[in-house]
Amino acid sequence: MQRAAQTLRLASSRLVPQCSKSFVSCRGSLPLNVRTFSSAGGKVIKVLESELKHEEEQYEQPKEIKNFLKSGTWKLVEAEGDVNMVLEREVGGKTVKIEFQLASPMMPEKEGEEDSAATEFSVTAEAKNGSGLTFFCSTQAGEDHRYVIGNVKSYATAEEKDSMTSYNGPEFEDLDDKLQEALDEYLGELGMNSEICDFVDAMASDKEQREYVRWLGNTKKAIE
Repeated sequence: MQRAAQTLRLASSRLVPQCSKSFVSCRGSLPLNVRTFSSAGGKVIKVLESELKHEEEQYEQPKEIKNFLKSGTWKLVEAEGDVNMVLEREVGGKTVKIEFQLASPMMPEKEGEEDSAATEFSVTAEAKNGSGLTFFCSTQAGEDHRYVIGNVKSYATAEEKDSMTSYNGPEFEDLDDKLQEALDEYLGELGMNSEICDFVDAMASDKEQREYVRWLGNTKKAIE
């Protein structure tokens, strides 16, 4: 009986140190996949911080935006994280909205090529009863007529306006010349001009830049 007890104690004394050593060893180091993830995450954060600092130091709002917003003729509606922007004003009892989105980053133009960057936008003039017109346009380079009209959609109700299957109108260039001229003049009376185009182009690029900086910050926070 005593020999059995001694044997048991001896076995226990042999087992405990072995388990302790194993336990200490496991706690003293991290699995390879955890160490690799931690290292990769730190590298990403470091690069993000550098890029964020560079972009913030280089950013300056274009003068076209500052000057346009000072006038107070149009109200700008935008929100962080939303690619859509709207200019609003009241003209002759109608609500006029110019809607556009941020611009996609453009590849640098090759030497000898003209800058082909253009911003698509729409101009909607809507009456109190929900009927209205929407001009689908895009900006173009030049000094005088800074925009082209693609289509002119007319609608009788809000449902027709928002319907994906409603008629968007004929190609503008297929209309009678006199009708084209008259519609173009009407668009001008709603407030459309070269200054608007300058603002839309500048704002589309500026919005993309600001959203990129915001993305850098959000990505860094998500990894931290």
